[in-house]
Amino acid sequence: MSEFEKDAPMAVSPMSSYLNTSALNVFIIVVFELEIPIDESKIMQVLKDVFVPLNKRFSSIMIEDKKGKKQWKQVDVNLKEHIKSPIFAKKGLKFYDEEFDEYMSNIGGEKLAQDKPLWEVHLIKYPTRKNNAAGTSVVKLHHSLGDGYTLMGSLLSCVKRVDDPSIPITFPSSHATTSSIKRLPESIFSMFKSASDFGWNILRGSNFIVDDQSPIRPENKEFKHGFGISNISLSLDSFKVVKNKLKVTTNDTLVGMIFLGIRLYMEAKSYESRKAKTTALVLVNTRKIRAYKSVGEMLQTNSESSWGNQFHYLHLPIPELSDANTSNPLDFVLEAHKIISGLRISLALPFSSVFLGLLDKIKGPEAAAKHVYKTIENSSVSISNVVGPVEQVAFANHPIKGFYFMSIERAGNNIKLHGELTHCIWSGERSHR
Repeated sequence: MSEFEKDAPMAVSPMSSYLNTSALNVFIIVVFELEIPIDESKIMQVLKDVFVPLNKRFSSIMIEDKKGKKQWKQVDVNLKEHIKSPIFAKKGLKFYDEEFDEYMSNIGGEKLAQDKPLWEVHLIKYPTRKNNAAGTSVVKLHHSLGDGYTLMGSLLSCVKRVDDPSIPITFPSSHATTSSIKRLPESIFSMFKSASDFGWNILRGSNFIVDDQSPIRPENKEFKHGFGISNISLSLDSFKVVKNKLKVTTNDTLVGMIFLGIRLYMEAKSYESRKAKTTALVLVNTRKIRAYKSVGEMLQTNSESSWGNQFHYLHLPIPELSDANTSNPLDFVLEAHKIISGLRISLALPFSSVFLGLLDKIKGPEAAAKHVYKTIENSSVSISNVVGPVEQVAFANHPIKGFYFMSIERAGNNIKLHGELTHCIWSGERSHR
């Protein structure tokens, strides 16, 4: 049976409900940098024939029933209402980087209309210098539609290989993993660790534990008047040296190196901040598997890769800088790895999920959403990642030079931008954005 009965409203999951409240409003922005000028008609055709039919959420709005419970209700989709093609005031420029950055800041600060399906596509038909893109397609999706795993899976269903569109795209090999939710504590230490981490999570959702003010968490930390977006591409091959030297996972290597970069930036801005209490929220996919499945498989009942918002936050204290780990950066990365390894044996994730469910039942979804937002607000930075295809791909016959994504949280008029990691591997070059 289909996930949705025809024309029958479908219940919204608790996590999706938390992400679309007055207390918390979260959406995801995905940026495709294109090699050729944009042909709007081709993109509209793919959206109509491929994207919208993928999941009935893409043609549904969120409503409340008589008991105040949120539901998905299907409506007719007018594609023209979802396609935005800005016209910049300046004419005749060779590149439009400033105008592009300002436009991205504007759409990042705007809410999605609730009276139509919660997504839109911005077609920016202007070249930019920094990535030598002829045009840019920006897809904005409400996080209540699904998490990064499901939404990126949907968007990647709309692309084809450049070298041979008839062959399916492939992804770097990924091994099945057992979620921490499924693990039982293996020692007394792990039980104490779980209790400690759970308490830490709860206090993070209040104002009892708050990160220190620092260059990356200034006193006026809300983006009330726009924000800037930056991205960088790095060779994944360079990470192999560190990974193999320390004999740790790729993700632990990446996180450790990012943490080191953050601390060095903080130290450069303020020497005292090298020891500031600084926490990163790492968004964790709680599914058993990480490899992408088709949207059809995601929508199957009891699927291990099922659709929805199946994620939670891990709180990672960023190691302090010292003379020792500054002179030998590998020591810093190894220290970060040890912190991450300790959290892998913790049951804080399922405990926190249960707590949110109880908070929802006792005080309602707004209270649960406020707890999630305070957890984000009281930390300094967040990290998430998705894996891109091995081959170069094209969106509606537009070859993609690269793509990246980010999540943005709103609480009232306050906005927080969270940086994300995108692994893209194609044309024989391994890159990390």
